Amino acid sequence: MDVEHSSTALDLLDYTSGVSFHDQAYLPESEDFQSGLYVGESLQPQEQESLSLGRLSDKSSASEVSLGEDRPADGDSQKDKSSLKSMDSSQDLKQSEDSEEEEEERDEEEHDDAAIDAELTVAVDAGASVDVTLADDSSEPEDGEGEELPDHSDDKEQTILLDTACKMVRWLSAKLGPTVTSRFIARNLLRLLTSCYVGPTRQQFVPSNDENSPLSTGNIYQNRPVLGDQVSKPVLACLVHVAYLYGEPVLTYQYLPYISYLVAPSGGSGGGRLNSRKEAGLLAAVMLTQKIVVCLSDTTLMDILPKISQEVLLPVLGFLTSPAVGFPSGAQARIVLCVKTISLIALICLRIGQEMVQQHLSDTVRNFFGAFSLLQELQDQGLTAESLSSCEVPVMEVPLWDGRLLALDPAMLMELQKVFNPEMAYITYIPFSCLLGDVIRTVVPNHSLVEKLAGIYLENVNPKSLQVVSLEQTPSAVGPDQDTRGTESFSSHQEDSHSGTFGSVLVGNRIQVPVDTQREGLGLLCLSAGTDGFIPSSSSEENALKHDLPRSTHMLCGNWLAYWQYEIGVSQHDPRFHFHQIKLQSFSGHSGAIKCVAPLSSEDFFLSGSKDKTVRLWPLYNYGDGTSEVPPRFTYAEHKKSVFYVSQLEASQHVVSCDGTVHIWDQFTGKLLRTFDELDSKVPITAVTTMPPPYHSISVASADSVLRFIDHRKPGLQHEFRLASGVSAGLIRCLAVSPNGRSVMAGFSSGFIVLLDTRTGLIMRGWPAHEGDILQIKATEGNVLISSSSDHSLTVWKELEQKPLHHYKSASEPIHAFDLYGNEVVTGTVANKIGVYSMLESSALPISTTKLSSENFRGTLTSLAVLPMKCHLLLGSDNGVIRLLA
Repeated sequence: MDVEHSSTALDLLDYTSGVSFHDQAYLPESEDFQSGLYVGESLQPQEQESLSLGRLSDKSSASEVSLGEDRPADGDSQKDKSSLKSMDSSQDLKQSEDSEEEEEERDEEEHDDAAIDAELTVAVDAGASVDVTLADDSSEPEDGEGEELPDHSDDKEQTILLDTACKMVRWLSAKLGPTVTSRFIARNLLRLLTSCYVGPTRQQFVPSNDENSPLSTGNIYQNRPVLGDQVSKPVLACLVHVAYLYGEPVLTYQYLPYISYLVAPSGGSGGGRLNSRKEAGLLAAVMLTQKIVVCLSDTTLMDILPKISQEVLLPVLGFLTSPAVGFPSGAQARIVLCVKTISLIALICLRIGQEMVQQHLSDTVRNFFGAFSLLQELQDQGLTAESLSSCEVPVMEVPLWDGRLLALDPAMLMELQKVFNPEMAYITYIPFSCLLGDVIRTVVPNHSLVEKLAGIYLENVNPKSLQVVSLEQTPSAVGPDQDTRGTESFSSHQEDSHSGTFGSVLVGNRIQVPVDTQREGLGLLCLSAGTDGFIPSSSSEENALKHDLPRSTHMLCGNWLAYWQYEIGVSQHDPRFHFHQIKLQSFSGHSGAIKCVAPLSSEDFFLSGSKDKTVRLWPLYNYGDGTSEVPPRFTYAEHKKSVFYVSQLEASQHVVSCDGTVHIWDQFTGKLLRTFDELDSKVPITAVTTMPPPYHSISVASADSVLRFIDHRKPGLQHEFRLASGVSAGLIRCLAVSPNGRSVMAGFSSGFIVLLDTRTGLIMRGWPAHEGDILQIKATEGNVLISSSSDHSLTVWKELEQKPLHHYKSASEPIHAFDLYGNEVVTGTVANKIGVYSMLESSALPISTTKLSSENFRGTLTSLAVLPMKCHLLLGSDNGVIRLLA
């Protein structure tokens, strides 16, 4: 399938895939991913660098990907959770999953140990190549060179599998449309992202060529990866790709509410130790938020900045700075979360400028640096981890200067002391002081304390540098003097550039960062251990401040956006068909009434037959705001009369259409393969149906009540059966085949139904089902068939039972078109009424009835088809226009 990377070429994918998408293609709503192939290099939609196996080729064929290969990217099913809500219903999401969170906590330790033992580790070199090794945490190669060849072969195989899975996820995301992608693919990817950070091993920093230690520089906005970051790269890349396809609403209405759920405080007392899933969820939330901020436009970022601050940053800082909450991985997890959180805050500050930081992020920055004051106050009271280690009381209450009582756990106090030390003060406060200038003294009330700690660290790390520049101040004054000199050096440049951000120039509403200014502004800090400053290089893909989302043709807007927002807030376990009469698309091109519509099995294209003697193939991808009209992809014009039947022969991927003569033609090229005419001009063909796969047969009924089976691959007829004798039965109006292909049902104009066994050719049953003409008949699983008649009735039958299972009666007009959606029947009448009947209820009345408005549907309803996977309705009218409604 063709997957274009450019913003102008995110075109509709080729329909020639031949891949069928049914329920088994999607994992259940709640999946827990504990282990699997979650590692590899990022597959950004517009990246210029080469990947380990090259970029996704524009000439790749459908044979390169298969449905089964998507499963490694999705993982193993373990738990069952509720569905995601939209931004407006994110609070409901938290409440609906609280009960299952408790069960998950009980099983957490067992699953984590098994997951970590089989985890995948990755070594990514500077050339962006991926080297995946499947190894136990404690295992080391013992035989040296003897193991290199098989290990290399395994690594290559794993890399190929991972790249194929990523390509498949991206291909499916474009093929399935926004609603199905969000409900099945994006949701599972979001859950998978959390699993990438589970366990202490996933939270270890990966050494970089530029630094000896992840915390040895003053660069707070740079790539400081842990192993979990490398594991999560393909997951984040696929999530970003979904946003590239369908626009910013995916980020703001689906990803951000899920992040709020991940970081929300638990419903309990708020104390104690987090479970490993919650700990991993905090790291995943911060990383995903960073991706979101990079992809958002300036306007959208400012609109949702209060939400990011209140629902993401402040809750994360609450866990990070709390002396009452412990992390399963100890101080290492806090350090990683601290570094990533402060990097996220720095990214937002660089995007919005110091004025907006003072207005919107004051509480966030103040809460972070407030942890240093808390530890200092406890130290002044003589309360340190060492002094409390001999205390028998596990948790004690300590009074603070503001009158509050603080619940203190010695073990958690030790974690805080390891995180909020002079080193952390140096690598966070100094860059922020350069970024915000004098504003930081207003935003951070305890700035003098943090400056002192930063000065202590700088003296301990590099005392000789202080002598070189002839600093005569005491170590306690190094930080403030250093900060003053640094801010003075760039303040004049800041005034010249008219920018609200340190060392940056405002171009329109975008912040541009000159490298020279960056180095000048740092002043003495350039003497620290090899830092390049806190501002990312413009050539760095991962450290870029902003990536504009391309203007995709499938971007959600108008009615599509409204419908998508509703659908992602509905539980996918809801079995009912909800019809809201939202117009999503119009298909115009036929000049005559629509006689039949038939979606292809993958629901990305559909066929239509009309009185204008043509069959047209239409795409079902979202486009526009719901008011746009889509032209056909292909028109078959070989018929000589009105086309009353069209369908796809799935086994051979051919189209079968009939106007009295059966045409079998190639759906990809339009080439006619075979025709089948009536044997006698006085006995025309009245009904046609195709057999389900793996059968290649076509059932054809004629006016003499004879049912014939033909195979386009073989000459002549396969079988011929007479279903009725005499004229009392009337004409065969319609045919239906059971899903297993073992029986064929024929509906007669007299109201008679005949059931034929295709294996033996025997008539199993024939009975008077209705008092009027049989208008339509369909078969479903469980040997059940549904028939509608001109006598206003809709009846559900068991094949060999005498009495009907259900009998429904339409009050005003007969049901001339219907389709199935699970255990429900969706009906249409000439009065433009859409009804939904349940086969699980005994009531003769429909569950719901909707009158189509003239604004959404014009003309008279002539045909109807349900898209069960997408919950859409295709409605054909007598004016030749087909409309897609939800």
